[in-house]
Amino acid sequence: MMHTIAPSCKSLVMRRREPLSDDGAAIRLSQKIKVCSFSVFFILTILHSIPGYTETGGNSKVFKFNIPGQNMAASLVAFSEITGNQLSYPAALVKDIKSEQLSGSYTADQALQKLLAGSGISYRHTGNDAIALAAKESDSAPQTGMTTLKTMTVVGESVLDVNDPDNQDYKITNAVTATKTDTPIMETPFSVKVISKQVMQDQQSVRLDQALENVSGVQPSRSAGGIGGGQSFTTIRGFQTTDFYRDGGRFNGSFVVNGPREMANVERIEVLKGPASILYGRMEPGGMVNIVTKKPLATPYYSLQQQFGSFDFYRTTADAAGPVTEDGSLLYRVNLAYENGGSFREFIDNDRVFFAPTVQWNISDKTKANFHMEYQHSKDPFDTGLFAVGTRPVDVPRERNLGEAGTQSESETFIVGFDWSHAFNDNWTLSHRFDAIFLPKADGGPSVYGQGPDPQNCTVASCSVNRITFADQRDDQNYYTTLDLNGKFSTWGLNHSVLIGGDYQRLQHHSDFAWAFSQPIDAYNPVHTGVNADLLSNPNLSGSSNFIEEWGGFYAQDSIELPYHVHLLAGFRYDTVRKSNWSDLNFNFGNPFVQSTNTLLQQEAVNPRFGILYQPIPELSLYGNYVENFGIANGQNADGSSLPPTTAQQWEAGIKTELFDKRFTGTLAWYDITKQNIAVTDPNPARAALGFSQSVGEVRNQGIELDLAGELLPGWKLIGSYSYIDSEITKDIALVNGAVTQGNQGKSLWNVPRNSASLWNTYEFQAGDLRGLIFGAGLIVRDQRQGDNANSFQLPGYATANLMAGYSWKVGRTKLSTQLNVNNLLDKSYYDSAANSRTQGIMPGTPRSFMGSIRVEF
Repeated sequence: MMHTIAPSCKSLVMRRREPLSDDGAAIRLSQKIKVCSFSVFFILTILHSIPGYTETGGNSKVFKFNIPGQNMAASLVAFSEITGNQLSYPAALVKDIKSEQLSGSYTADQALQKLLAGSGISYRHTGNDAIALAAKESDSAPQTGMTTLKTMTVVGESVLDVNDPDNQDYKITNAVTATKTDTPIMETPFSVKVISKQVMQDQQSVRLDQALENVSGVQPSRSAGGIGGGQSFTTIRGFQTTDFYRDGGRFNGSFVVNGPREMANVERIEVLKGPASILYGRMEPGGMVNIVTKKPLATPYYSLQQQFGSFDFYRTTADAAGPVTEDGSLLYRVNLAYENGGSFREFIDNDRVFFAPTVQWNISDKTKANFHMEYQHSKDPFDTGLFAVGTRPVDVPRERNLGEAGTQSESETFIVGFDWSHAFNDNWTLSHRFDAIFLPKADGGPSVYGQGPDPQNCTVASCSVNRITFADQRDDQNYYTTLDLNGKFSTWGLNHSVLIGGDYQRLQHHSDFAWAFSQPIDAYNPVHTGVNADLLSNPNLSGSSNFIEEWGGFYAQDSIELPYHVHLLAGFRYDTVRKSNWSDLNFNFGNPFVQSTNTLLQQEAVNPRFGILYQPIPELSLYGNYVENFGIANGQNADGSSLPPTTAQQWEAGIKTELFDKRFTGTLAWYDITKQNIAVTDPNPARAALGFSQSVGEVRNQGIELDLAGELLPGWKLIGSYSYIDSEITKDIALVNGAVTQGNQGKSLWNVPRNSASLWNTYEFQAGDLRGLIFGAGLIVRDQRQGDNANSFQLPGYATANLMAGYSWKVGRTKLSTQLNVNNLLDKSYYDSAANSRTQGIMPGTPRSFMGSIRVEF
């Protein structure tokens, strides 16, 4: 059979259901394909309107290519679609042949030479825009004629790679986080939301929490800092976590990461909803946030951006990528950032330097290795926010800070690591990753923060707030490694995609600290006296805290493609954890005494994971899953034994859709998560004073989520979300007036809104004098939230409006972009988050703020 690949006439050709087969002689199409006799003429007529196309005269037409490494048949289809050339070749010619990635601007001949390099295939022009392919007889032998057999038209579509800097999509088709394999989201039986780099650019998300506002069921919190503030914890499906993941590696936000996560080298953010400990080890059952970093590029790319905004905010970023060697075997990428900014909060400013180089070594067509590093030097503010009076946060100006000037910490963070993969063949790949994170310097203080008032000290006229002066020094280390084997095979006509792997993590923490009671301050009429470091020469509490946590796991997973477009996933994980704690505390509250503790925790668990997905038509998927989760309890029973690990179970069902020729996606999900063995304070006051707990707490969160993203019309992009969460503490104990009660049972978890939503959309003019002009607008809505688990006070609901405008144009090969964002347009006063405490941690939201940007790309 002879294949003729011609440009497609999309108005006459229906969507192709099945991908091209590796066997060119057995290409399967799921619908009748009509041949457009005028297709070549039509595409050549409109060729000048295709982005990335230029003409330099004669036979030197230049096209922009971004064809991923894949089977040769698919690459030839993409080549034909881009250039308008008609390719003819025997079907068996390209069987089992892979092509390398083709990225950059080339003439048709240059591009085809690169695609066919090393394949043993030659080509010759047989007419206007017609090219014939044949096997090379020898380097010196003349090419023989070819017999043209019956032709068929193959429809293909060229799309930019997700990592290409020119990719401006809001919708991302595939995700890695849910299965540890590059799987289409429409074939993944779990809820996954991906935030593309274009969304982050349009919103100028300089903080991780700003980007996460686009995801349903996710409530990020901000602690302090400039525009956007710092990042302390994230609530996913009602459960709080301080951890995030970087390219699948776990980062503990409470220890080895100091200050907010830098966004300069973030390519996209993948959020997996629901328990994920099966593949990634201990975590909260609400889900996980996985940051996918920018990777080296085969085509040179350079970018420089200057941002400036309200509250003296300045941020400079640079991005450079390209090949190191002429053959492209060695690629690099370097991201740099410098930030200096203030805040609407008093005494708050930050200073940050970030440097992240990455090198990719293409050892062969089957073996690749990456080496990466991150360095961050930070001066971050320390701000414990406000407190509650009655059932609402204290009524003071949102800029009010109950600390003192100079309250901040200084730290350096180093991340080094590598990953490599080797493909034994087209079906089996072994991959390994190692990361090491060091926080050798984290000096906090001397600093002052407010601890909230005693109720009797707060009147209409004055409110006396207790304060503490403290200082600490930290030295943290984290090591993480994982080894995975991915394979594909068929049994009894069923296609399997298996994952077998294991991981290990070691986290070490050491801190020395001291704190002392300092002079109270009136929250209504504050008089700031500065930081009195002399108080720490005779502290009320001092000491050291240490722990080592080791975590290991083995997991296996099989994704099976059943008949009638049914996908079944099943897996399990074995976990083992060992944690040792030791500390020395020196108390000085009138009767000085020393307390030393030394505890050891060892636990094991096996947990399953099941998912099923049915795709009756390409545009619709129905899915469901059941997943169990494994955590770790930090505490001891009164008898000295370790508390059992926290556990959780999730039931989930949902619908996914892809519309408008796959340009727009949506997911509607229902879930029910129950978490057990939550540590609560021992109701016996004597045992509670000694730090003993009981693992009797239980929480159930259930809800509905909706996520949308994509391009509705040419130039009109949208990303939106809605979440409904019904949160309830189903088991608890407490001691009230000497009697053991049910405590907070029946109440809601803190910081969890029942209803929340977000919407952001942009429109960019595609042609005419206004081409390159873009406008955007969005809303963020949050329902009332409880400030603590006792539901003793509430954070009022709010809605904020955001706007943006930008313009980009090209000067030769250089692209210039300007942009202005306005957040909280109506200057709404609101509270961003609480911290399960009446006395501190209530953070006011950022008032109206502006962010400008000038970016140069070439």
